[in-house]
Amino acid sequence: MTTIVRRKTRTCKIGDLCIGSDHPIVIQTMATANTEDVDALIKEIKTIEDTACQLIRIAIPNEAAAKAIPEIKARTALPIVADIHFNPDLAISALNQGADKIRINPGNFYDKSQLETIVNLAKQKQAAIRIGINVGSLEKDLLEKYGHPTPEALTESALRWVKFVEDLDFCNFIVSIKSSDPIATIEANKLFASKTDIPLHIGVTSAGPLLPGTVKNTIGISTLLQAGIGDTIRVSLTGSIAEEIEISKHILKALGLYPHGVDIISCPTCARCEIDLPALVQKVQKATSHIKQPIRISVLGCAVNGPGEARESDFGIAGGKDCGAIYYRGEVHKSNVPEKELLAELLSLIQEKLD
Repeated sequence: MTTIVRRKTRTCKIGDLCIGSDHPIVIQTMATANTEDVDALIKEIKTIEDTACQLIRIAIPNEAAAKAIPEIKARTALPIVADIHFNPDLAISALNQGADKIRINPGNFYDKSQLETIVNLAKQKQAAIRIGINVGSLEKDLLEKYGHPTPEALTESALRWVKFVEDLDFCNFIVSIKSSDPIATIEANKLFASKTDIPLHIGVTSAGPLLPGTVKNTIGISTLLQAGIGDTIRVSLTGSIAEEIEISKHILKALGLYPHGVDIISCPTCARCEIDLPALVQKVQKATSHIKQPIRISVLGCAVNGPGEARESDFGIAGGKDCGAIYYRGEVHKSNVPEKELLAELLSLIQEKLD
């Protein structure tokens, strides 16, 4: 696999978590539970605490939500990002309550003196800021200048607010530039990345339900990552946060940017397949989901691609008629294994070699 060369950026620190080109790409998501209902929120966060997620964003729509931050922080080890819209007082309250980072769309704030207060408080609290630039919060003068939220308009907005916070001698921030259009998102982020060394959070906003949302996010995120752009990602879906994390992980893994866990190679099946491959793949995936080491397992249904893929994998199954061969690092480990014994033989070999 070709190694991706990441764009050189400065580092943004969020609690003990570092974001930037000198650090692995960070996967994050945003909770859907009401922040004031701490028990419900923590229950949701627990579904992704032991996954690839390293950062959780929570909505702060009111003062009660801001005041819940200390209890939330006491009940999860994930750094907390407070999501603020329109109300600068809530940004101040979230920082005072201990948020590790706040996410603001400066285009929604009409009083720049309030934004100055927020930036100075973040500096005092050693918190981070994410400057969000979205098509829905683009400033009126830029909409008039460009006619609609073009990549150039989004980039100009981002550079405007970067200058604002840097003039206040604040550098612990990242930028996100998002659209629901993957192509516009790609073009805007590429343009911005060519002009700064600021870390970027990337994703496609309001991407939709699972299938179309996955496609849009994969197009936007993977294209930028292949260009070396992106230091933290979120797959935005109308679905569960666990699904967002799982898809994020697989995007990074496919690009060689997530060197953890199992990568399963399996075929779509055809008339040549003479074992129940879909069921076998599901069983292999479930049985190996706990493995943290970076290993590749191929599970193929016939002799056309099976042996070849097995040569490129750490472990493999190549199916035959009601049976299959077990491979280890390209070599046949055991042949003519009955179909009902393939899973057990594969798992036994994996355990033996990983122990």
